[in-house]
Amino acid sequence: MAVEGSSDILARRLWTAVEPLHGIVYFAEEDAEAMRRLGLKGYYMGYFAGRLCPVGPLDAPAGHALSFAFAPGRVARALPDAWTYASPEKVLAARLDAVSAVLARALPSAALDDLVRLTQVLENAAEGCTYEGRVLAAAWSGVARPDDPLARLWLAATVLREHRGDGHVMALAQHGLGGLDAGITHVAAGGATREQIRTTRGWSEEEWEAGVWRLRVRELVDEGGLLTAEGERVRRSVESATDRLAAGPVARLGVEGVKEAVSLAAPLSRHLMDTGVLPVPNPIGVPRV
Repeated sequence: MAVEGSSDILARRLWTAVEPLHGIVYFAEEDAEAMRRLGLKGYYMGYFAGRLCPVGPLDAPAGHALSFAFAPGRVARALPDAWTYASPEKVLAARLDAVSAVLARALPSAALDDLVRLTQVLENAAEGCTYEGRVLAAAWSGVARPDDPLARLWLAATVLREHRGDGHVMALAQHGLGGLDAGITHVAAGGATREQIRTTRGWSEEEWEAGVWRLRVRELVDEGGLLTAEGERVRRSVESATDRLAAGPVARLGVEGVKEAVSLAAPLSRHLMDTGVLPVPNPIGVPRV
């Protein structure tokens, strides 16, 4: 995977290479089972508790603000009830143990020698993150580095992921797009299927159709549900802004540092995708590296 170009391009290539190392947590049985053992009810209670636990015992409105791609009702069915079964501290410990088990199972044993260096590079990249307005990323950055090397790798990837994700929310909001709008335009751009995004994010058919209508009024999608020329411009602008807002880690590493990170992470991420640990296509929107 060649690494060259502007800081925006480098930021996107870094994300593409590293994102699967974080994203496997959403598809792995080890994590789902760990959440069930804590008493959490259903996949999404485990999802929201596991993703938001470093922030503390959030209620539904705050939880939705930090994960606004999901329907408010889906968040409300999980929070704050999740914290009556397990504290954020217990959820965090269970998640870190689970991701270590996932990576130990899923990564090729021959790659393990490179993981320490990759972790060092990603932790260095995270030193370039700033957290103004990025609550979720800031909370994950404050998690103590685990002694377990696989969990430590996952944590470094997670800080970078949530830093970029928080920036993506900023970019969407700046362009007047809410969470439902983001999902609809992602589908309209060919990034995923309607049912994949609608069902995983918890939007009803009625909510989805109302969202499509609003975007048609704004002339961002056409009658066939595809992006208009204006819709394509807005999506490009959102993605460009997301890349710019993710440039801090790139500046920290420099071009050669990004090259090293990608050269170490991309083969691992490709392996996770090729072996089905992380499906392609996926609701996250990360392509095969």
